[in-house]
Amino acid sequence: MEEATEMEIEEPKSKKFGLKNSIQTNFGNDYVFQIVPKDDWSSVAVSLSTKAVKLYSPVTGQFQGECKGHSDTINQISFSVSSSPHLLHSCSSDGTIRAWDTRTFQQVSCINSGSSQEIFSFSFGGSNDNLLAAGAKSQILFWDWRNGKQVACLEESHTEDVTQVHFVPDNRNKLLSASVDGLMCIFNTDGDINDDDDLESVINVGTSIGKVGFFGETYQKLWCLTHIESLSIWDWKDSRNEANLLEARSLASDSWTLDHVDYFVDCHYPGEGDSLWLIGGTNAGALGYFPVNYKGVRAIGSPEAILGGGHKGVVRSVLPMSCLKGGPSQSQGIFAWTGGEDGRLCCWLSDDSTEIKSILDFKCIGYEITKVSQKKAA
Repeated sequence: MEEATEMEIEEPKSKKFGLKNSIQTNFGNDYVFQIVPKDDWSSVAVSLSTKAVKLYSPVTGQFQGECKGHSDTINQISFSVSSSPHLLHSCSSDGTIRAWDTRTFQQVSCINSGSSQEIFSFSFGGSNDNLLAAGAKSQILFWDWRNGKQVACLEESHTEDVTQVHFVPDNRNKLLSASVDGLMCIFNTDGDINDDDDLESVINVGTSIGKVGFFGETYQKLWCLTHIESLSIWDWKDSRNEANLLEARSLASDSWTLDHVDYFVDCHYPGEGDSLWLIGGTNAGALGYFPVNYKGVRAIGSPEAILGGGHKGVVRSVLPMSCLKGGPSQSQGIFAWTGGEDGRLCCWLSDDSTEIKSILDFKCIGYEITKVSQKKAA
């Protein structure tokens, strides 16, 4: 392991985060796709371009085990079923959704789309929490996950690949779908599900949709990132557009005096109010958290957090482990885990300390730091 080095970085009004540790996943040029947490934060699962999922301790970074079985690209992973917190689900371009017992790292169930379709996204929900929805090509498929029986197939609402499906938080009978065709659809999943009776609204974004998510205290607001790096904000209940930032990448770059934003990784909702952060990255591996102003004068502010010195390539996933607020926090701890095309996992701290007292320390961190400590693992 190389020795840690210290460097001074100056960026007005931005908070810097120390790199506690980086883990090389030992797959050469393979990618880290996604990082998701177990409910109790005892593990984080990491999907890789090797068609495998690895699990690590979020506190120490220690490798815990590996789930292998997919024959094509893994497109999403999630600890989704609250009644079985040890179950990890994954969907793949091999047309399957698999469940893994993370205590044994063995596959315990497999749902097949039945027509060799790529499955890009999945979500658990429904009024009785018994539905598993998946986006596969231009279709939305539904199963009763308790018995694996397919209960519906929607094939008239979208004309191209369905990249995202999400049951709405606090409205578990509502499903949002988003597609390469530029449309977002809201469905009512109560009773028998069909295109004619259960499509409640359609939002036309106008370009291919990459990621969507809900935010706000009642989860009534919806953010949408497209494949051309634009950002739009919507009220999904009445299909009202609240902001349409077509030049989001240029706006973020103009507010970041030290670098140029090449792509967006995700959006982050800190869990209270209507605040939203847009996470942008550079091809060299630096990340910035940009506050989004979607009320009044639409704007993207200067980055309120900067993560630099950990990655050497495009970052694919960010797992926030804190509430990112505007001022100093009372506790110190891990701010985030990140993973990217350099095959590396990076753990970020709010200061140079490597001692974490408890999992509760993850929730809020301090921001008053002027040095970035780099520790690179072989």
